[in-house]
Amino acid sequence: MRAAGLVVARALEAMRDAVAPGVSTAKLDQIADEVILSAGAVPSFKGYQGYPATICASVNSQVVHAIPSQAQVLHDGDLISIDCGAVLDGWHGDSAISVVVGPAGPKLNSLINAAEASLWAGIRAAARGVRSGQGRLTDISRAVETSVRSPGGTASWTATAATGSGPRCTRTRTC
Repeated sequence: MRAAGLVVARALEAMRDAVAPGVSTAKLDQIADEVILSAGAVPSFKGYQGYPATICASVNSQVVHAIPSQAQVLHDGDLISIDCGAVLDGWHGDSAISVVVGPAGPKLNSLINAAEASLWAGIRAAARGVRSGQGRLTDISRAVETSVRSPGGTASWTATAATGSGPRCTRTRTC
């Protein structure tokens, strides 16, 4: 699983480096495909229930898990969410990043800061649960929700979801 995750990390890093005004989400998909295949892995999403691409790429308020397109071109101030997965030796790796195109405005910076703070709150809760042996998934979701509802957070989040990684793809969504 670690090896598959490292392939995904390299693909995400290559796409992060390529994000710029004028780049299409289809170009990012091509980059991910090349990185994954050159590592001897296979894209997890491509072909899964008919999904046509290697990544899911959503720009700004676009619905999550959007299909990459030549027509979807990035502009300064956009926020792109890129979800990527790879299978290596029968194991799935899956991760996502969000990247700002060019400089971010104050509202976007606030959202980014709130999201990162909630991520670290969830990680701390997970680590406490592992150390004590008494952790529950609800400890993580509670920590994330508390973080986004705190001053400086964003209470506009209404749901929390997670994706699994392992020997079988356990997705219940298109991508």
